[in-house]
Amino acid sequence: MIGFEGSGVRGFRLQTPEPPNPRTPEPPNPRTPEPSNPRTPEPFNPRTLQPLTMILQAKKITKYFHDPETVEVLKQVDFAVNEGEFLSIIGKSGCGKSTLLYILSTMDTDYAGELDIKGNRLNGWSQNQLARFRNENLGFVFQFHFLLPEFTALRNVMMPALKLGKYSYAEIEQRAMDKLRMVEMETFSHKMASKLSGGQQQRVAIARALVNDPAIIMGDEPTGNLDKVNSQRVFEIFQNLAKENHQTIITVTHDQDFAAGSDRIIEMSDGQIIAG
Repeated sequence: MIGFEGSGVRGFRLQTPEPPNPRTPEPPNPRTPEPSNPRTPEPFNPRTLQPLTMILQAKKITKYFHDPETVEVLKQVDFAVNEGEFLSIIGKSGCGKSTLLYILSTMDTDYAGELDIKGNRLNGWSQNQLARFRNENLGFVFQFHFLLPEFTALRNVMMPALKLGKYSYAEIEQRAMDKLRMVEMETFSHKMASKLSGGQQQRVAIARALVNDPAIIMGDEPTGNLDKVNSQRVFEIFQNLAKENHQTIITVTHDQDFAAGSDRIIEMSDGQIIAG
């Protein structure tokens, strides 16, 4: 406020505000930002671009035969299979590959080591528990089709589902027809199994293996009794199942062309894995 000289008014001066303190602003903290955690990317299936999920793991599988002498036929076998993988196991006759498949199928429990399928440690399960597990989760295709000759193709495919008892009869019949359609055998559904050709019988056997929607299809020389044309047809069915349905397939085979088309090959010799 301004004061006036010679007046009775008490004067006072106009106070000029002090300028702000010209402090130099503090420089920002030159901390180097912490690097983000470099996570390793998950492996992906190159066919489906889906993350890989382990579905089967064998740990130190060892097997002896005792007739007449004790022979070690499998020696500390270790490997794993991912969901949706098409795997072929090859090797000379007597190398142990079919013995290994029989153990993986849970039908042989006389071995040392550990077997995990779908997160289940199967060691120590009773035969009834294993039978139920097989029927729900595993499908089998053998060198010989093992169809019941007195039944139709449709009835043969229905058999595992009827045994499982999970669906109504009408549902089982529809599921069986769907599986026959997948292997291009629906037009032969009411033909007796004994009247089918060898290639047709094997395709029906594949449909039968699929009827309960198993997690894994296991094949023991599935093309062993077939000519080249039918062998190629069976291979294409397996390949499409893996590619289109994300079906896990494990086969034992002597067929080099069949094995070459699978996702991965395990080679065995003298009871051990030597490649793959």
